[in-house]
Amino acid sequence: MNKHGKAIASNAAVVAGATLISRILGFVRDVIVAFALGAGLFADAFFVAFRIPNLLRRLFGEGSLTMAFIPVYSRIREEEGEEAAQAMARSAMIWLGVILTGITVLVELLASPLTMAIAPGFTKNPEQFRVTVDLVRICFPYAIFICSVALCMGILNSRNHFLAPALAPTVLNVALIGSALTGYFLGWNVAYAMAWGVLLGGVGQWLLQQPFLRRTGFTWRGAWSWRNKGVARMGLLMLPTVFGAAVYQINILLSTLLASFLPVGSVSYLYYADRLVQFPLGVFGIAVSTAALPSLAKLAARREMEEFDSALSASLGLTLFIALPSAAGLIALASPVIALLFERGAFSPEAVSATASALVAYSAGLPFIALSRPLVAAFYALEDTRTPVKIAAVCLVANVGLGVWLMQPMAHVGLALAVSFSSLLNFVLLFVLLSRKRGGRVMSFASCIKSLVLSAGVGVGAWFTASLHPWWLLLIPGWVVLYIAGGSLLRMEEARLFTAALGSRLRRRREGKA
Repeated sequence: MNKHGKAIASNAAVVAGATLISRILGFVRDVIVAFALGAGLFADAFFVAFRIPNLLRRLFGEGSLTMAFIPVYSRIREEEGEEAAQAMARSAMIWLGVILTGITVLVELLASPLTMAIAPGFTKNPEQFRVTVDLVRICFPYAIFICSVALCMGILNSRNHFLAPALAPTVLNVALIGSALTGYFLGWNVAYAMAWGVLLGGVGQWLLQQPFLRRTGFTWRGAWSWRNKGVARMGLLMLPTVFGAAVYQINILLSTLLASFLPVGSVSYLYYADRLVQFPLGVFGIAVSTAALPSLAKLAARREMEEFDSALSASLGLTLFIALPSAAGLIALASPVIALLFERGAFSPEAVSATASALVAYSAGLPFIALSRPLVAAFYALEDTRTPVKIAAVCLVANVGLGVWLMQPMAHVGLALAVSFSSLLNFVLLFVLLSRKRGGRVMSFASCIKSLVLSAGVGVGAWFTASLHPWWLLLIPGWVVLYIAGGSLLRMEEARLFTAALGSRLRRRREGKA
């Protein structure tokens, strides 16, 4: 068993477990916020205000900063030693703090025109506009802390610690739940209470990382420089990744814009279907790429390229081993899953059918979206951030073009299919260009065929039982066990990696309790 693949699988299990907790807490948060804040003037004001620092997080903190930082930090640590790497990290944090503080001061001063640009319709209601401006001023400093958390994540992941960064979103969820309930039961304005909860959540996420940083031997006290070459290199690598994040946000915006031309309900069908696809993608797909990047970056820094290829192959195989049956299950059980989760109140059987059709179309692209993430991580580990961004721009054009073409005969399902087709194109381009860059195959096709055959079997079995309520739900753990057992019988490396990672986590929990 490849040692790097085993390490990636074990770390991915940590990230996946923490992400699962965060997603469950996120659902609880949505329920409680709906109860305490409801829908109306203050709710709209809060969601708009929270969206502004979240946009900065998505552009600079989430992914972009971490992916640019880890390869540079890992290379400096390998070539120049621990002190030089820590000095680079401190310098990066100083620069980050100065830049974000400057942006925050500007936002505090220009909150009114910024709110007018983001939500111009609010100007029709002076009270709503005033409240939104107030909430923007309270919420925005959150960006300083959450982007700093992204840098802490890069340091910890490079030092082979994944738990604290993966648990960080749970702190925000707890802070929002607590502030919403506190505001509601104490009779305060819930929107203002939650705005302060956002800021408290940002501080809490940053503080959570600090004891774990100290435990790994990192300290913020020590040498740093305004002219650190590593920070300059990180900045150059970040520019394309920020553009890539912007392309992704534009993609979402344009898809919503196209859906707005379709019959009423189309945007909602796509939203609910996408939420379900994002669950396995967020829990497992992101987990593998998050765990893979530090290992790939270290191997690239050491110029151990055979080991690099082996680790990447293991990451791709493990991703496909998880993503294919997830897609098959969602396709087979689309209608009963949607009905179970949403068919109540105003959500009619017709809405269930329309959303299920969108879910099937989205699920077809799930494996390609998941596989693209380790490939992008491999490019970043090689300090090539431009190629994935160029490909993302091409796929943006393809998605919009296909969406316009397919929405005519297929309505909202055509838009979902366009996303899946563009995801396939993204994967193919990334795979081909990386294979050329590495001069060989970066993925085992034998494992791909085995995963495909096993997933098809699971999908067919689940489809035949989909109408047997409630058996279809009770049989899901059985399909999971059968799939893993089938992989083990076929002697798939991915099945061994998956079971070894789960076994490792269970042993650690038992040892912790003991």
